[in-house]
Amino acid sequence: MNRKLSRFLAFILCAILVVVLGNNSFATAPRTTEILWDNYGIPHIYGKDVQSAFRAFGWAQMQSHANLLLRLYGQARGKAAEYWGEDYLESDKWVVTMGVPNRANSWYQAQSPAFRSYINAFANGINTYANAHPDLIDDEVEIVLPVKPEDVLAHLQRVLYFTFIVNQEQVADNTQTQPKAGSNGWAIAPKHSASGKAMLLANPHLLWSDLFLWYEAQVTAPGMNAYGASLVGIPVLAIAFNDNLGWTHTVNTHDGWDLYDLKLSNGGYLLDGKVRPFTTEKFLLKVKQKNGSLVEQPLLVKSSVHGAVVQEKEGKALALRVVGLDRPGVLEQWWDMAVSQNLDQFQKVLQRLQLPMFTVMYADRKGHIMHLFNGLVPIRQQGDFQYWQGLIPGDTSKTLWTTMHLYQDLPRVIDPPSGWLQNANDPPWTTTFPAAIKADDYPAYMAPRGEMDFRAQSSAKMLAEDDQISFAEMIQYKHSTNMELAERILDDLIPVAQKSGNQLTRRAADILAAWDRNADADSRGAVLFSLWWQEMSKGEIFSIPWSEKSPRTTPDGLKDPESAAKALQIAATKVEKAYGKLDVAWGEVFRVRSGNLDLPANGGDGDQGIFRTLYFAPAKDERFQAVAGDSYVAAIEFSQPVKAMALLSYGNATQPGSPHITDQLPLFARKQLRPIWRTRPEILANLEERKTF
Repeated sequence: MNRKLSRFLAFILCAILVVVLGNNSFATAPRTTEILWDNYGIPHIYGKDVQSAFRAFGWAQMQSHANLLLRLYGQARGKAAEYWGEDYLESDKWVVTMGVPNRANSWYQAQSPAFRSYINAFANGINTYANAHPDLIDDEVEIVLPVKPEDVLAHLQRVLYFTFIVNQEQVADNTQTQPKAGSNGWAIAPKHSASGKAMLLANPHLLWSDLFLWYEAQVTAPGMNAYGASLVGIPVLAIAFNDNLGWTHTVNTHDGWDLYDLKLSNGGYLLDGKVRPFTTEKFLLKVKQKNGSLVEQPLLVKSSVHGAVVQEKEGKALALRVVGLDRPGVLEQWWDMAVSQNLDQFQKVLQRLQLPMFTVMYADRKGHIMHLFNGLVPIRQQGDFQYWQGLIPGDTSKTLWTTMHLYQDLPRVIDPPSGWLQNANDPPWTTTFPAAIKADDYPAYMAPRGEMDFRAQSSAKMLAEDDQISFAEMIQYKHSTNMELAERILDDLIPVAQKSGNQLTRRAADILAAWDRNADADSRGAVLFSLWWQEMSKGEIFSIPWSEKSPRTTPDGLKDPESAAKALQIAATKVEKAYGKLDVAWGEVFRVRSGNLDLPANGGDGDQGIFRTLYFAPAKDERFQAVAGDSYVAAIEFSQPVKAMALLSYGNATQPGSPHITDQLPLFARKQLRPIWRTRPEILANLEERKTF
């Protein structure tokens, strides 16, 4: 080869290299870390390495939620009363009694060296933002600074273990009932989708405030490119997808805590006929007074082998036992779930069983779908699910569980014949039809064998009745406000009410007959039906009770139509008095409000079978305001490229002055999702702000 030809080839190679590098197609890590903020306030993080991505995620969460994040971390320390006064004292007692601050320290030491450095980086990002923008942070929360990496783990524990698994109200009432907030999740196989591609629907329903707020983000680093959502203050995505797979969580019917009834004797408690001493630890909680001074309040925490004593009176004591407090790897498991590229890798991560609860609904590019009843389920020597909902005898080691079921013991189905999976907080037995997980194959305490509620029935009905669901149809179904309850009982109520001797009852019956059975903003009859149901929902209502043999079509019919007609008269009287007309539109009464926004709502109580779930609190003007329900929604189709849309109902920020406080609420009120931008050209075309580190 002559010298001229060699130079010419070298020139061509250099030119190609310049083009490749200029287009970011060359597989090298970027030299800088940056956050690209799109015009919905979603941070797209590009980390030059993983630590830098965590640091940028800490910065991003502060820019969007600094005041909230710092307040939550202060509460997780058990020092909120010291910082902000007596209103936080009960919270501090709960956090300290549960051992959260001390356990956060031991969990931090137990992290792998690499992941410990990532948590350090996240905390560093929080503090770096605070140092750069002290003027944007409320004075009263600055006392929490600087944030320590242990605070991140304390917050995780307070949220996951001592709010989601068990909370103060449940312990005080000795009830295992779950809060109304829940979730929907769908996984659709290629055989059941119009495109021949697997699809995933993520749809948690949580309170629209406090530690329940979701934060939407994209995190890109070497070996990682995931998009999804995390709860504020959590340093990894908890619901996410990448180019090859995705998952969502639903709150499952998981029993992760028990209250043990201890028999007291000689200053201790009885166990297997012997007196055991309590272990004790003394704490001094500080409480800020209105004049700024601090008053110390002693707290004595007593523990048995079961756990911390949470009630003690009249010669009795109750001790609380909670799963998973010895498993510090939750965050790393979530991170590695997002790094996984196929079902085998994903399941290997799940097998660690660090995540103590939540159903996992999964779909991937290769067409696999999965439902996993995930969680730490104690191996129990006796009793069914219902038995373990009550007080457990604490005087015998036969009731003291110490080991957990392995991954292979948990209810799970992969690629069912139906081609679809759903969960709407119902037990795993009703995830698809024909049934793919049979309750008889599992211990009686694994999950309840009870009623499939109307929301879950509505969920399964939509999936079962459409053999070829398109991406657009999945989004349409997601927004369904059809009241399955109304479909079951109006055919019994209306004829009886139309024959009533009371004119108001007959008018009400005619309105219900004309109603579309939905809770859309313009639905007329939904308000009347909802108030009638409040009058009715006591005692036995249905003529045909729920049956395990017909889980999707029962209960059905009214047991006492005459009494139902009388209840309709009462409800009609209340509606007409409050709103001046019987056929008031749903959206006139039920609203979504924030700041200057006051919009008509669509959606309602999941107990009535509404898939588009919203929960309301009374407002002063005889209206009701949404306070919980549909929060984060993501619809994903694993096509090439991935097709995805999302909505964060209340917006991706709470920090005063942010344009993204409730900027998505008008879309929410119109039952619309917005596009997810994941590629760099898409993000740059919708760029609001760039931050480079």
